[in-house]
Amino acid sequence: MEPGEPIDDHPAGDAQLAGPSREMSVAAGLEALLDFYVSAGADAWLESGPVDAFALTARPPVARHPQSGQNQGAQDQGAQNHAARHDAVPASLRAAQTGPGGGPAQEHARPVAQPPAALTTASGAVLPGDEAVVAARDAARTAATLEELRETLARFEGCNLRLTAKSLVFADGPANAPLMFVGEAPGRDEDLRGVPFVGRSGQLLDRMIEAIGLTRGDVYITNVVPWRPPGNRTPSPQETEICKPFVLRQIELVRPRVLVFLGGASAKALTGAQEGILRLRGRWTQMPLGDDGAIKAVATLHPAYLLRNPVQKRLAWRDFLAVREALGSPQAG
Repeated sequence: MEPGEPIDDHPAGDAQLAGPSREMSVAAGLEALLDFYVSAGADAWLESGPVDAFALTARPPVARHPQSGQNQGAQDQGAQNHAARHDAVPASLRAAQTGPGGGPAQEHARPVAQPPAALTTASGAVLPGDEAVVAARDAARTAATLEELRETLARFEGCNLRLTAKSLVFADGPANAPLMFVGEAPGRDEDLRGVPFVGRSGQLLDRMIEAIGLTRGDVYITNVVPWRPPGNRTPSPQETEICKPFVLRQIELVRPRVLVFLGGASAKALTGAQEGILRLRGRWTQMPLGDDGAIKAVATLHPAYLLRNPVQKRLAWRDFLAVREALGSPQAG
C-alpha cells in the first residue's frame, strides 16, 4: 500500500495490515505523535494519565483564612499533599535544606511561604492564581540577601515551570554591580548551565557590554522568569506574575545605578508599559525601589531579536551609548 493511501478503500484493510506491516505502521504513528509533542514543547510527563485541567480549575475557591473547626480529614489530606511535594523535590535541593548532620538547617532553611496545599495536585503542580502570587510576594520579602533569595526561590513551589526545567537560572554577576540587565526567561543553553545569557544571544550581549568599556564581570544579569518554559515558549501571564516578586527583590538588593530591560517582555512586566519595544526602547524612566527612592531604567532591543534583525543593531548601539553616559563609564574602545 502506498503511503497516504486511505485504508477505508480496501474492505480487508485491517487484514492486509496484520502482522509485521501493521506493527511498523503503529510504530511509525507513535513516533510521529511523539515528534509532534516534542515540537509543541511537551518534553516531560507530569502524570501517568490524562488530566482534565478544566475540572481542576472548576474547584470551589479555598478560604484564605480557614477556620479552626476544619475537619481532621482535610488536615490529613493537606499533610499527604505536603509529603508528596517533598518527595518530588530533587535530592540535591533537599540536601540544601538540611544541616551537616542530616537535620534541618538552622539559619537559611527558614520556612518559605507556599500556595495552599489544597491548590496542589498529586504531581506537585500548583493551580496558578492569586494565592500563588501572594505566596511569592511573602517569600521574596523575607530574603535579606541575594543568597537567601536564591535559596528561597529554589524551595518555592508556586511556579509549575520548576517541574519541567532542568535548572534554576537565578542570576550572574556581582551583588554591587552598577549596571543590571533583566531579560524575560532562560533558554535551552541557560537551562543546561544554570546561568543566564550564555547562548548565542548571551555572547552578543557580552560584546555589546564590552563595546561600552565594561566586562560581563562588571554587570548583574538576570531574568523575570528563572525557569525555562517548555519548548522555549513564552511564559504565561500567570507564570510571569508569580515570578515577578523575586526579580523585583533582586533589583532592591542589588540597587544598580542603571537598570536595562532586555526586550519588551521584561519592560512590560516590570513597568506596566503597553507599547511595543520599538516605541519603548531608548526612553528613560524611573524604577521605584519600594519606599526608598528610584533608579534610572531604560529598555533596549533583546540580543535574540538583534540576531534575527542585524540592521536594528544601530538602535541598540544608541541605547548602550546612553547607558554609558548615564554610568559615566570610560570611552569605548
